[in-house]
Amino acid sequence: MAFHHVSVLLNECLENFVRDPDGIYVDCTLGGAGHAHAIGERLSAKGHLLGFDQDQTARQVAAERLSDLACQVTIIPSNFKNLKDELSKRQISGVTAFLFDLGVSSYQLDTPERGFSYMHDGPLDMRMDQSNPLTAEEIVNTYSEADLTRLIKEYGEERWAKRIAQFICKRREEEPLRRTGQLVELIKQAIPAGARKDGPHPAKRTFQALRIEVNQELAILAQSFRDAVDFLKPGGRIGVITFQSLEDRIAKQTFKELSTGCICPPELPVCVCGHKALVKARNKAIEPTEAEVKANPRARSARLRIAEKL
Repeated sequence: MAFHHVSVLLNECLENFVRDPDGIYVDCTLGGAGHAHAIGERLSAKGHLLGFDQDQTARQVAAERLSDLACQVTIIPSNFKNLKDELSKRQISGVTAFLFDLGVSSYQLDTPERGFSYMHDGPLDMRMDQSNPLTAEEIVNTYSEADLTRLIKEYGEERWAKRIAQFICKRREEEPLRRTGQLVELIKQAIPAGARKDGPHPAKRTFQALRIEVNQELAILAQSFRDAVDFLKPGGRIGVITFQSLEDRIAKQTFKELSTGCICPPELPVCVCGHKALVKARNKAIEPTEAEVKANPRARSARLRIAEKL
């Protein structure tokens, strides 16, 4: 089964997370198991590696790739939003490190039938969990113009959101939009030629917005990070790799909140809120080296944020 995915910031993850070969490590976005396998290679037979993934294909590939490891391996067929329930059910606590590698895997992008890519024609799908009833096709054909404008603007940070939504609504009156290729052409028509000359592919932001809406990607992040911190042992670490500003903002903000102590008004002489800092967060995100970006251009926008449990 071809499942090609290049793990970004791999050395940086290993340096920062694998400090106890007997520890418990949780990869919340297992994918092709690149990060997971590299972590597992450094663990002893006592070590335990757990991986979450809602994509059935990814789980099958990961199971095969992780089968040569000496450590214990547990693959959990679920989205990391269910992290609390799934780890509690397995009586897992005192976790050494959690890793979240957000976004879409290279495999998903490069498989036209999954509908994630604006570079290949395929069905307008974009579901990471293929049992999810909501597809990109349903969104573009049923959402109101106002709702399409809002989601393309908010989740895609697209300045031409209103015009793109207008073009979509006009076209679907003639025929439903069913293919990624149809949508790409429509977006190119909606964005003026002058605005298409520079910057990323004209469809990139709209496709990002649809993918986030289909999979409810942003809505689950902050609570999942908080849940992970609850399961960390003192000195344990959480790392989040993001590929776009919306995800990075949520990671940065959540870590900031979790690393804040007293939140009483400054005029109070003593603390009455009882709020305690749970983690110490690194101020600056780790970015890929020039060499990594040259070898894997998709790593260009990657950012790794780390926090350590107090």
